[in-house]
Amino acid sequence: MSQPGYPQCVHLIFTSLLVIVAIAVLWFSAYVVYRLYSDQR
Repeated sequence: MSQPGYPQCVHLIFTSLLVIVAIAVLWFSAYVVYRLYSDQR
């Protein structure tokens, strides 16, 4: 479904960057929630 003249490697690079950023955001949010609950004790 890619457009003509659009390299497949560019699509893979940006998709992998999106996945890496999503994992980093999920990890950071889980870490913040963990620190909030661990500091209450």
